[in-house]
Amino acid sequence: MSNTPLRRGTLAVVRTAWIVTAIFILSNAATPLYLHWQHTLGFGAGILTTIFACYIAGLLLTLTVAGQLSDYYGRKALLVPCVGFAVIAAVLFDQAQSVGMLMLARFLTGISVGLVVSGGMANVVDHAEPHRKHFASLMASMAMVAGAGMGPMLAGTAAHYLAAPEHVVFRIEVGLLLLALLAVVSQPNHRQSYGEFRLRLPSVPRANVGVVLTGISFFGPGLTATSFVLSLGPKLMSTFLHVNSPLVTGGMAFAMFMVALGAQLLAKKLPAQKIFMLSGVSTVAAMCCVWTALELGSAPWLVLSALLAGAGQGLGQLGGLTLIADNVPSECRAKPTPCSIWAPTFRRAPYRCWLVF
Repeated sequence: MSNTPLRRGTLAVVRTAWIVTAIFILSNAATPLYLHWQHTLGFGAGILTTIFACYIAGLLLTLTVAGQLSDYYGRKALLVPCVGFAVIAAVLFDQAQSVGMLMLARFLTGISVGLVVSGGMANVVDHAEPHRKHFASLMASMAMVAGAGMGPMLAGTAAHYLAAPEHVVFRIEVGLLLLALLAVVSQPNHRQSYGEFRLRLPSVPRANVGVVLTGISFFGPGLTATSFVLSLGPKLMSTFLHVNSPLVTGGMAFAMFMVALGAQLLAKKLPAQKIFMLSGVSTVAAMCCVWTALELGSAPWLVLSALLAGAGQGLGQLGGLTLIADNVPSECRAKPTPCSIWAPTFRRAPYRCWLVF
């Protein structure tokens, strides 16, 4: 397998960041369309939960091995099938005639997201010049957040105005993914690891368990908060406003992730410890607002909770990526297994928690 030196620079960082954006557009694009599929395919809330679970299953299964494969075989070798799985998933969503097709599409989406989280984010940082790792970390984080917000906004708008929105949404997404595939194939394949390949499950050195848990306590809740708002928000918005519009659902999700994007831009020069602390404060405030919204039956409080959750998730994500770029060598950036240079310090601990989580 070739190991051509990477072409580093701003253009290379932007090009590789686009790959992340295209995959994450797919990750949330289906959310505003589930009501449409429930009407056309005739399934209930229990089946909807199963469809969501298929995504999680694909994501978790992939995360356990994708980082190691990325480091050993190269980022390009991982990202080509990543985009391929995403294209197949988009076609299945477009042509979905049964619950089984939706489940398979969601499972493949989870696999694709797992691959891009493991190899795609590290790929962005790898293409930066040595003195611009912070810029690359910011671009990788912004690419993920922007894609996650654009997907539901595109789908929500299409579902509001069109009778068959899934065809428009996922055919546009296929086009975006093909552009991402061009970006992948134009880069050389650069391997990070050599020697015998041995697949290992994620692990944490015993001496570092405490600090890893500290890192998880900041990043994990932010990610959980946005997932909570994405899943519960549409139902609560329908209850509070008596409006069951996918445009409202998609708009709230879009606003949440745009706040995450803005928070990252504002905090880009802060040290990682302060970024994590701000993330924790925002996440706690978001959950307090959810509780207030439930008590008062208030849509404005629910919207505020979404915005704060977005800030918490975006800041936690930026903090983790910054620590990876600053403290982890390129041969260890994607893998969730112990690195030889690991030391039980607070500065390096959140790197591992970000990937294991």
